Amino acid sequence: MLELIPLTEIRAARERIAGAAYRTPLVRLNVDDAPAEIYLKLENLQPIGSFKIRGAASVIGLAAPDQLKAGVVTISAGNMAQGAAWAARRLGLECTVIVPDHAPNAKLKAIKRLGATIEKVSFDDWWTMMETRETGHKGLLVHPFADPAVMAGNGTIGLEILEDLPDVDTVIIPFGGGGLSCGIASAIRAKKPDTTIFACEVDTAAPLKASFEKGEPSEVDYMPSFVDGIGGKTVFKEMWPRVSALIDDSLVVPLKSVASAVKLLVDRNRIVAEGAGATPVASALLEQAGTGKIVCVISGGNIDNSKLRHILAGELP
Repeated sequence: MLELIPLTEIRAARERIAGAAYRTPLVRLNVDDAPAEIYLKLENLQPIGSFKIRGAASVIGLAAPDQLKAGVVTISAGNMAQGAAWAARRLGLECTVIVPDHAPNAKLKAIKRLGATIEKVSFDDWWTMMETRETGHKGLLVHPFADPAVMAGNGTIGLEILEDLPDVDTVIIPFGGGGLSCGIASAIRAKKPDTTIFACEVDTAAPLKASFEKGEPSEVDYMPSFVDGIGGKTVFKEMWPRVSALIDDSLVVPLKSVASAVKLLVDRNRIVAEGAGATPVASALLEQAGTGKIVCVISGGNIDNSKLRHILAGELP
């Protein structure tokens, strides 16, 4: 089945990324009156504060030495940039990161700390580079999502979820380009195919929901927000066959609910999640995913301090 990343590749990726990515904990959300038994897969605890280290380490670990002579390059709003930069620095490689002009300061500062070179372009140019893979650089391209090795690395999260909660009913995954969703879904479909798997988006940028409704990749009006780790103007055509085969539906959440979820995670579990990472929790608390045992993938925790302060004060950034 073309759409499924083979379980053998996900297990091989697990071996490749050992020592780079953590096996993150799965904990219960501390909300007694929640509409379901909600669990949190804490990818915000990775060394770079995001799941992206799994895919980056998987791709770089698979590359031949000749492919790495010119270093690595990635196209990222922040988290894959940190993943590629961290993995490159670990191996003594140069890393170039191409970011959109709205990339958040917290992520830009983290990229600089990791020693990567930052190249800032317009959002449209950045999006085109993701589509064409033409960056103007010779280094090994670490695509943020549309690479089987990236998805295999992400799929290791699915293996861990099933090991820690074998009777999980539903998994909710933030949707950006689809690499996280397809990776996790591939592992879970192979081992527990009856699990319900939802992607989730925010209402200011929900191309997957529009695509499901029309039955084909569809473009939407994209509005930047504090939820910068997910959302775009369309679903990439090359990802659509996998996404449509592996994901049951997309759950769309209002920005206000995401902000409330960020605050709730700090208040109840002392967990700092960025907007993308809190979106699955917002969806579960809105009862969009039903009841039973629900795992929310907290994809990252790289939120600007200023935005977090506004949210903790009950404001919308």
